[in-house]
Amino acid sequence: MKRYLPALLALLLALLVLSCGDDDDEAARDPSPSATPSAEPDKVTFMAGFRAQANLPFVGAYVAKEKGFFAENRLDVEIQHVATPGDNYPALAAGTIQFSTADASELLNKRAGDPPLPIVSIALIGQTGQQGFAVLEDSGIESPVDWTGKTAGYKGATVTPDYLAVLQANGVARDSVTEVRVGFEPQILTEGQVDIFPVFLSNEPDTLARLGFPTRVFTAADYGAPTLGLTYTATEEYVAENPDIVRRFVRAVLQGIAYADENRDEAIDIVLQYAEGADREHQRFMLDTELTMAKDGEAADNGIGYQSIEQWQALHDYQVEHGGIPRALDDVSKAFADFQPATE
Repeated sequence: MKRYLPALLALLLALLVLSCGDDDDEAARDPSPSATPSAEPDKVTFMAGFRAQANLPFVGAYVAKEKGFFAENRLDVEIQHVATPGDNYPALAAGTIQFSTADASELLNKRAGDPPLPIVSIALIGQTGQQGFAVLEDSGIESPVDWTGKTAGYKGATVTPDYLAVLQANGVARDSVTEVRVGFEPQILTEGQVDIFPVFLSNEPDTLARLGFPTRVFTAADYGAPTLGLTYTATEEYVAENPDIVRRFVRAVLQGIAYADENRDEAIDIVLQYAEGADREHQRFMLDTELTMAKDGEAADNGIGYQSIEQWQALHDYQVEHGGIPRALDDVSKAFADFQPATE
C-alpha cells in the first residue's frame, strides 16, 4: 500500500488543480454579479423622461432600486426625472446621465435629426405604441369610418403618423376631417371642442372615465400599423464602451418589471415613494395597462424587453411613409442593441 501512496497523492493533487481550474474558467465565463462579489458597484444615473409615475420603464427602475436588484447587479443608480420633457436627450449626449427612456418613434426622430443624436434602445418595453384616439362613448362614433365630418385634435406641431394610418386603413379622406391643434387637457373632448382627441393609452382614458366620460379608443396598431412604445436608452458611445454595465442595468430593470408584474400592489407602494401625492388607483391603471402592452406581440414568446431588426425596420419605414421622421436612416440596426437576457 505504501508504494502506491505517492501516486495516489499525486493523482489527488492533479484532480484538485483541475477542479480549481474549472472553477476559475466558470467564473470567467459567468457574467453574473456573483462572479465578482467583491467588486465596487458602478455608479450611474437613470433619468426618467417624464415626472414620477407608473410608466412601466420608470417602475422597473424604482423597483430595482428599492428591492435591491441594482445592488445585486453591482450598480449604484441615482434616479432622476426631467424638469421639462426632452431634457433627458441633451443630458444623455453630454454624458451627465447614462440611461433614460424614449418613445421608439422619438428615438428614430432624434437619430434622423440635424445634428443626429446617436441614442439607442437597450430594451424595448412597449411592444405597441402609446397613442390612441378617444371619442366619447355616447358620441355615435363606432369606428374611424365615422370620423368623416368630425373635428380631430392634435397636440404637437402636426398630426401624427398614427392618425394618418388610421385614416388610411379605414378609407377616410383626410380633407373630410377638420383638424385643429389643441392643448393637453382632456376636457377639450368633454366640452365638445373636438370629437376625436389624441390620448396616451395608459393615462387619459382613465382620467376621462374618472371625470364621468367613458370613451371608446382607437389605435393605429388596431389596423395593422407597426407601432412601438417606450424604450430604455443610452448612447452608442456608452454602450460600446460599457457593455457589461449596460447588460447589468437591463437585467436589473427587467427584474424590477417582473417583480412589479407579480406584486402589483407593492409596486404601486414603491411608485408612490417617488410620485408623492399621486392617485393610487390611477397609477394602478397605468401600471396594468403598460404591463399588458409590454407582453404583447413578440414579447409574448420572447419576454419583456425583446426587440428585433424586423420591428425597428417596420417602424422606421412606417414613420418615413407618414412623415414621422425628417429623413430615412441608412442603417436601422444601429438604433438598438440587444441586451435581452436569455429566456428559459
